[in-house]
Amino acid sequence: MLEIAIPGAGPLRLSYLVADYNGTLAQDGALLPDVAETLRTLAADLEIHVLTADTFGRARAELAGLPCRVVILGPGAQDRAKEDYLRALDAEHCVAIGNGRNDRLMLAAAALGIVVVQGEGADVQTLLAADVVVPDILTALGLLQAPQRLVATRRT
Repeated sequence: MLEIAIPGAGPLRLSYLVADYNGTLAQDGALLPDVAETLRTLAADLEIHVLTADTFGRARAELAGLPCRVVILGPGAQDRAKEDYLRALDAEHCVAIGNGRNDRLMLAAAALGIVVVQGEGADVQTLLAADVVVPDILTALGLLQAPQRLVATRRT
């Protein structure tokens, strides 16, 4: 568990990291550089779940051997499926990271929603639903590794 005190907003008690795959952890189906190592490090404090439509059919292979649960979503209502999954874990203890339209509800429901704007871009409604906007996945994961950065962004 990560416990992060945010002045003026109360503490975050995060047990779960729920992340989208394509556009977030990966580009064109391939895991982005240094993401695997960073996920291994974060797994000491967070249970990691990857939710994906698996557009390129490579998520399981790319994430094989990493300390995470991979969930391939069926077609249709993926936004609701991601939100429901997060809520079943306990949304108030989740950090969610994504970029696409189907991540919007998940980011809004999480205790901490982070949107990444990488090569795939980010949906505007998802951007507005997030608590924090970052330029890439390593910056997003870095906020969890160095929580004082997050405190500087979120304090009131």
